[in-house]
Amino acid sequence: MDTAHIEGLIGMLTVLGILVLMVLPALIGIARDRRIDRQIREAERGHREAEVLGPTTPARSRQRYLTTTVTHHS
Repeated sequence: MDTAHIEGLIGMLTVLGILVLMVLPALIGIARDRRIDRQIREAERGHREAEVLGPTTPARSRQRYLTTTVTHHS
């Protein structure tokens, strides 16, 4: 291998490295979107099954909490 071949190899590896750096975030985003879509489908399926089965526990009345912030003004 002479100098021209080594320079060509270095250039090719550089281009491949840049390509990986540009494509990797897109692939990570696609995988993340697929995971989120799967979680949404599972949640919808669970919600539908709960509607079909009906309430299994007695319904509780919702308690409302009032929060206040007290500050000292001088």
